[in-house]
Amino acid sequence: MTERLANSFGADAARYDRTRPAYPGELVRKIIEVSPGPRVVDVGCGTGVLSRPLRAAGCEVLEVEHDKRMAEFARGTGVPVEVSKFETWDPAGREFDAVVAGQSWHWVDPEAGPRQVAQVLRPGGVFVALWHVFAPPEPIAQAFMDAYRKAAPDIPFRVGQSRDEAFEAYQAGCVRTGEAFVGTGAFSHADQWRASWEQTYTTADYLDLMLTMGPMALLGTEQVTGLLDDVGGAIDAIGGRFTTHYDTLAVAVTRN
Repeated sequence: MTERLANSFGADAARYDRTRPAYPGELVRKIIEVSPGPRVVDVGCGTGVLSRPLRAAGCEVLEVEHDKRMAEFARGTGVPVEVSKFETWDPAGREFDAVVAGQSWHWVDPEAGPRQVAQVLRPGGVFVALWHVFAPPEPIAQAFMDAYRKAAPDIPFRVGQSRDEAFEAYQAGCVRTGEAFVGTGAFSHADQWRASWEQTYTTADYLDLMLTMGPMALLGTEQVTGLLDDVGGAIDAIGGRFTTHYDTLAVAVTRN
């Protein structure tokens, strides 16, 4: 199931790029501030959502992406991409100042990943992993949970986390990631970063975003249609628009 989910995001790379939220400028600037130089590897870059602001700020970004469809889209934006899983990627002796992973590090092997980062980072280089945390207002969240369980009662996929539960889970994930890196002996202590912001969605905007979410890859066409109808109806019932709070969490470690 994990492999199926990981390979689902490239099915409509243009939609993914259009709907997935950008990274807060303050965190992009922080990456640049702590990096000892401009050479950056973007792990699991997807369509380049994190790479683009880094490049715009003057970084020399190389993307590593295992999904050929995502890689093709990212190349179309002018970023060099090498197609590979990060754990098995051959850096060919190259060293980098920073390795970043936006919404992707949870797909990387927790033991092989830090070893690979240690191999490609120069001494003093930084690794930063970032995740977005959000939950729609309760009526929409409840509609999604009810519709998903109705459409796919036999699929063992957890849905319906509250925003506080999601925040705690992602924060714990940042802690575990930092501990895994420091535990290798190749990295110094982990720093935690956070940026908060808001995003407004119309019904159409949110349904477009939903189609890029992992759980949707486990459903058939009729199931997806039913789920979108139910959630869309819930959004329309509160005026066809809502604003939700986002937190972007990050963990940063420095190569010894």
